[in-house]
Amino acid sequence: MGVPSVMVLPMLIVVFAGIYYVYNEVMRFMSKSMVRNKVVVITDAVSGMGSECARLFHEGGARLVLCGPGWDKLESLYESLCSGSDPSKTFTPKLVLLDFSDTESLSDAVTEVSECYGCVDVLICNSSMKVKAPVQNLTLEMDRTVMDVNYFGPIALAKGVLPLMITRRTGQFVLVNSIQGKLALPFRTCYAASKHAVQAFFDCLRAEVEEYGISVSTISHTFINAVSQDATPSKAPPTNPLWAYVSGKLNTHGVSPDGLAHEIVRTVNRQNREVLLAHPVPWLALYARSLMPSGFFAVVAAGVKDGAMAEQLK
Repeated sequence: MGVPSVMVLPMLIVVFAGIYYVYNEVMRFMSKSMVRNKVVVITDAVSGMGSECARLFHEGGARLVLCGPGWDKLESLYESLCSGSDPSKTFTPKLVLLDFSDTESLSDAVTEVSECYGCVDVLICNSSMKVKAPVQNLTLEMDRTVMDVNYFGPIALAKGVLPLMITRRTGQFVLVNSIQGKLALPFRTCYAASKHAVQAFFDCLRAEVEEYGISVSTISHTFINAVSQDATPSKAPPTNPLWAYVSGKLNTHGVSPDGLAHEIVRTVNRQNREVLLAHPVPWLALYARSLMPSGFFAVVAAGVKDGAMAEQLK
């Protein structure tokens, strides 16, 4: 008996989703061997996404340089990584105090990062400072602080380790950036400006260093949703791993720290030049900004009075 025609499309969707799920699981397994022995620097290892990223690279056998603005959180992360790890398969992470807002100590921190192993294979720039306020309420001092953390700090570190990569003719920069590096929204003037600036810097850098075998990857994501799924007990998580994967792809409410960390690992392994993690609304907004700028500006201006619309675009 033949398969009803109405069932063909759903069956094809399930089959292709299953193939894609298996492919990602295989790539996740292979990623552990691909990062082994690589020197990986994480500029903000103490954030939720940074600590999850550190865990994944540590389990994969990478030689980690973990950076953060305070010793307490860095030491806590260090203990959590080393407590249950196998010394024969993992390396003890090195810790570096790094605060991009402290411009006076930045040069010393860059030197310390470079001297940890004498080389850097992967530099993950994930530090960020977010400010949301009307432009008239923001001082120039706040604008400068945001630019220091989101722009001047990351590019100073990138310039500091670049000679090491050029000498070895290998290396990778990974910029974990907000989608507002491509799409500016109201009440985020200095934040969006800093994200546009750092996006442009690494886009230019990509073309300049390609001849040296150095790759540059940028990951633009929507807001990070750090709320645990356990906070909504009315919706039990799927027990079937395939359906859990499919339903996770259908979830459009931000990106989780865990999901973003896994995407960073995939980007390092595949050396993708550009990744965009966003649900359909920001995607449509990006196209509208490029194809119909006048209409986009009119909608955004009208939406300033509607907080719900603005939140959907972030």
